[in-house]
Amino acid sequence: MASTVRTRFAPSPTGYLHIGGARTALFSWAYARRHGGQFILRIEDTDVARSTPEAVQAILDGMSWLDLNWDEGPFYQMQRMDRYKAVIQEMLAAGSAYHCYMPPEELDALREAQRARGEKPRYDGRWRPEPGKQLPEPPAGIAPVIRFRNPTDGVVAWDDLVKGRIEIANAEMDDLIIARADGTPTYNFCVCVDDWDMGITQVIRGDDHVNNTPRQINILKALGAVVPQYAHLSMILGDDGQKLSKRHGAVSVTQYDDDGYLPEAVINYLARLGWSHGDDEIFSRAQLVEWFDLDHITPSAAQFNTEKLNWLNAHYIKQSDNAALAADVSRRLAKRGVDPETGPSLEAIIGLYKDRVATLNELADAAEAFYIDLHPAPELVAQHLTDAARAALATLRGKLEVVAWEKAAISAAIKETCAEHGMKMPQVAIPLRVLLLGQTQTPAIDGVVEVMGRGPAGERMGRG
Repeated sequence: MASTVRTRFAPSPTGYLHIGGARTALFSWAYARRHGGQFILRIEDTDVARSTPEAVQAILDGMSWLDLNWDEGPFYQMQRMDRYKAVIQEMLAAGSAYHCYMPPEELDALREAQRARGEKPRYDGRWRPEPGKQLPEPPAGIAPVIRFRNPTDGVVAWDDLVKGRIEIANAEMDDLIIARADGTPTYNFCVCVDDWDMGITQVIRGDDHVNNTPRQINILKALGAVVPQYAHLSMILGDDGQKLSKRHGAVSVTQYDDDGYLPEAVINYLARLGWSHGDDEIFSRAQLVEWFDLDHITPSAAQFNTEKLNWLNAHYIKQSDNAALAADVSRRLAKRGVDPETGPSLEAIIGLYKDRVATLNELADAAEAFYIDLHPAPELVAQHLTDAARAALATLRGKLEVVAWEKAAISAAIKETCAEHGMKMPQVAIPLRVLLLGQTQTPAIDGVVEVMGRGPAGERMGRG
C-alpha cells in the first residue's frame, strides 16, 4: 500500500452532480484531506452517446460551489484511449485477454436459452483459449470483441471499509468484454487502468458499484497492479423513505444554491448523511477534515431530511457575516430586477431578518419589500386599518417627521402615540406593518421603521 493516501471522485457526465454524487465527492475529499493525501477528479466520459459538455460543466460548477478543491485533474477518459488500447495489447500478449468472434445475435440467443432453462445468462467461454482446446478459424467479416480471461476457480474477496468482508466465487462471473468490436474499451476496464495509473489507494463510491468491484479486482491483479481498498456507501433515501430521485426536488447540487442554501450548510448536512462524529450535528469544514474516518460510516441507507437541512441552513445564516449575506442576497435581488442601491441599507435589513429565515431566498423576499412598494392587499387594509388605527397612525406620522432617526426615539414615538390614543401596542404596530410592508408580522416595528428610512416610511404611512 502506498504511504500517501490518494482518493478520487469519478463521475460520468451524463447528468448533473446530484446529492449522492456530492456526498461521495465530499467523503473522498475529506478522507484525502484528513490523511494529508491527494484528491483526484476524473471524468468518466466513455459513454459518448450520453455524455455532454453541459453535464461536465455542471459537475465542475457543483464541485466549485461546495469548494471541494481537487489536487489533480480533471482527467478525461476519452483523452486516455491510447493508453487503454496499449494495455489491452499487453493483456492479449500475456494471455489474460482474448478475441471473441461470437456475433451479438448469437450471444443474445445463448442468453435467451439459458433464461428458458432457469440458468443465469452468461457468456459460455466458447472463444476462450484453454490448454488442449481447439478453437475454430475466426469467421470472415466479424470484428471481434476482446474479453478478459476471468479466473474460473477460487473466490475474489475484499474487506470493504463500510460493508465488511465480501466474497464472490469466480465461477459466478463470465469473461467480461473489455473492448468492443469497434475497439473502444469498456467502463470496467478503463476504471482499472485509471486507478492503477493514478495510484488510487482508497476507492470511495456508491454501493451500486459493488457488483463491479470483483471484476475490477481481478483485472487489477491480472495487470500486476496494487488493489486499492474499497468503501461502498449505501444509498440515500428521500424524505418519504423511497430511493432519492428527481421527484424529490433538487436534481443538481447547484439547485441548492438557486434555492437559497449556503454551501457550508449543504456540506455539513451531507457529512451527516451516513457518517457521524458522536452526537455532533453542527461542525465546520475544518472539524470535518479533522474528524473524518471511514469507521463511522453506517452500512445502512441514509435518509434525506429537508427539515434538518433547513434547520442547519438557518443556523449558518444566523452565524454569517451581514456583509457576506448582503452580497449574496443582492445577487438574488438583481435576478428579480431589484436594485438595493435605490433604497435602505441591505446589510441593515439582513440584520433585522437573518434570525427569522431558513433560506437566502426568504431573506431576499423580506428585503424586496423594502425596495419595491408592493402595496398591501385590500383585505389586509380592510381588516387592520380601522378609523381608530388611521387616527393613531396620522399622529405617529407627525411625530416621526421630527424625531431623531434612531431606534430608541422611534420606539418612544410609537409608545407615546399608543398612550395618547388609549391603544395597545399591537393595535398600532400591526396596521403600521401592513402599510409599510404589506405584512402583519415583521421584526420589531421600531427597527423596521428605522431601517426603512424617514422618507420612505412617511410616504407609505401617508397612504393610510
